[in-house]
Amino acid sequence: MLTAEMLRRIMRNISDVMVREKDYLIALDQRNGDGDLGISMASGFAAASTYLDQSDETDLGKLMLGASKAFNEGAPSSLGTILAFMMMGMARVFKGHEEADAGLAADAFAAGVAKIMERANSKPGEKTILDALDPAVKALSAHARDGAAAAFLAAAKSAKEGSDSTAGMKAVHGRAAYYGDKSLGIVDGGSVVGYLIFNAIMASIDS
Repeated sequence: MLTAEMLRRIMRNISDVMVREKDYLIALDQRNGDGDLGISMASGFAAASTYLDQSDETDLGKLMLGASKAFNEGAPSSLGTILAFMMMGMARVFKGHEEADAGLAADAFAAGVAKIMERANSKPGEKTILDALDPAVKALSAHARDGAAAAFLAAAKSAKEGSDSTAGMKAVHGRAAYYGDKSLGIVDGGSVVGYLIFNAIMASIDS
């Protein structure tokens, strides 16, 4: 069951993962981006985690909305804005809830992904974070009745498979799009972030 305390633990774990993987994300981004991915993700999730740790709020929607604002300020980048959109979409579903089961969490993530597609005018198959997030959310929804641990395990696995699949895609958004066919064979850094998020959530729930 997701509670305010569990949300704080999840965000701390995501933040720790982004710090550990910062150099890897930087290296990925340098191949077809501007190289700041690891820095912005580490900074953004640290800011979101700090906000949650300092808040006494128990409403999951209000916490997620506040975290989205803190994250956006801490990660001034295109992916930072995109993930802030996701958190805002999730906040609307969580609003008024102090607890959330796997089903409600799946609904919140689905709303977050829909928010990204709406605001960023993008969709899965375009070599972005959506290629990890979309299959992860579908797996989460499909396994919600199996409980949170099983559902997020399936989501993390699907996110990894989705991220790996981006190596065969040609980028159509952002700076990576300028590389055209040269982006083929390279895993999208944003999709790796998507996988890392779900993997950290899985580890948080399993621990």
